[in-house]
Amino acid sequence: MNKKSKNEQAEQVAGQDEHIAENTSEVENNEQNESHIDELGKLEQENAQLKDSLLRKAAELDNVKKRVQRERIALFEDAKVASIEDFLPIYDDLLRVIDASADTDVNTSFLTGIKLVTNKFNDVFKKYHIEPIDKIDVPFDVDLHDALLRQPASKEDTPSNTVIQILERGYKMGSKTISHAKVIVSE
Repeated sequence: MNKKSKNEQAEQVAGQDEHIAENTSEVENNEQNESHIDELGKLEQENAQLKDSLLRKAAELDNVKKRVQRERIALFEDAKVASIEDFLPIYDDLLRVIDASADTDVNTSFLTGIKLVTNKFNDVFKKYHIEPIDKIDVPFDVDLHDALLRQPASKEDTPSNTVIQILERGYKMGSKTISHAKVIVSE
């Protein structure tokens, strides 16, 4: 029996060794799984950070595109205003010639030519939404008018700070004032 019990003990020890090896293998597998889970968590966190960074860069690029577009439009509008400003005195002079021709005897073909050129100016002004600032009996507006003089109004019922005379016509393009009208304002 001694031999048997030694064999049984040897088998038991071998079984326990096998069991220990299995447990050790399971522990190692668990440790590897935990290591993989930790590594996976780190990779997911890094992926989230990269996505966030990419979204921020995309938003920043979109903002830059929008800003450049706004600047381009503003530059175009400024160039358009600057070019129109150069022609306004010429247009005003043509209108003065037409007004003065009513009081004098002027060659009709010359006057017709002046009116044709003035009409072409009017067409360009319509195309670019340019409007004259030339109304009287309206309230004085610092965004539209430059007051050169204050004087009593010819009508007694005219309120104070009312435009009573236009000395030089002003112009606006849309809501932007190109040149202010030079006016006389009531006291």
